[in-house]
Amino acid sequence: MHRHEGPSRGKFAAGVTVAVVLAVAAAGALIGKYGERPPWGTDIAYEGGYVQASRIRGYDTDGSRTRALLDGECALMERQGMGGERAVHDPAAWVEGCLDGAAGRPSRNQGLVR
Repeated sequence: MHRHEGPSRGKFAAGVTVAVVLAVAAAGALIGKYGERPPWGTDIAYEGGYVQASRIRGYDTDGSRTRALLDGECALMERQGMGGERAVHDPAAWVEGCLDGAAGRPSRNQGLVR
């Protein structure tokens, strides 16, 4: 006979059960705190605005659209719902990202450490 090293099946099952219960409780706490908004929603909103303005800036041949973005069109676009689902997470961050993208500044989320 060869004996198995490690916890018995009962102890192993109890340990797995405790781990699952703790994971479900942690997920429930996060959902309770943030609801539909993910914990990183501000970063999502900022990047959404940044990407949208960067695309507009990239296709703007005469610079008129970029100037309009910087002169208030970013805020107008957000108010009109053109930011989409990402802007809903944090409208102010979306506008900030839009302004940074229109100005050609690097994203504040760039790099490994913020």
